[in-house]
Amino acid sequence: MTFEILNRTSPSRRSLLVGAGACGLAATLPSGLILPPAVAATGLAPTPTMPGGANNYVPNAPLVENLGRGFIVSGTVRRAGTGAPIPNVRIQIWAATERGGEREPSNRGSVMTDAKGVFRLEMSQILPSFGQPHAHLAYDDRAFETVFLRPVMPSRTDTSVQAHFVLA
Repeated sequence: MTFEILNRTSPSRRSLLVGAGACGLAATLPSGLILPPAVAATGLAPTPTMPGGANNYVPNAPLVENLGRGFIVSGTVRRAGTGAPIPNVRIQIWAATERGGEREPSNRGSVMTDAKGVFRLEMSQILPSFGQPHAHLAYDDRAFETVFLRPVMPSRTDTSVQAHFVLA
């Protein structure tokens, strides 16, 4: 199962579809999301930092190939306003896994986005911490505003999570 963190400042998908239908016109973002003209004209809003996202944060996590096997963390990084993908930015990922807690160095690393703004990291299975299986992700380079995300999975048996950043 995949759990996806979307921009919480954006209207709901239902309201977007209803609004687009009512207007009879819509714009399509590169992600395939259909926006009514009023929303499309204002652009894509930046992703806000989530409460608890910065818990156990340590700056400058090293670039890694993987942090184990069996669980996939992936997502995209886009520019606020235009929604254009942002290549070559560092996303830091950490979580409590079968290896230990969030502070365990082997549960922490960074990956770079590809030419399409996509990132992906395989790691050990995420385990519940404080009763919830969750990951932490951060964009913390200086070119854009820092954003911390804390997606919570519906089940401890989930084997993937997606998180999408829109940076200002």
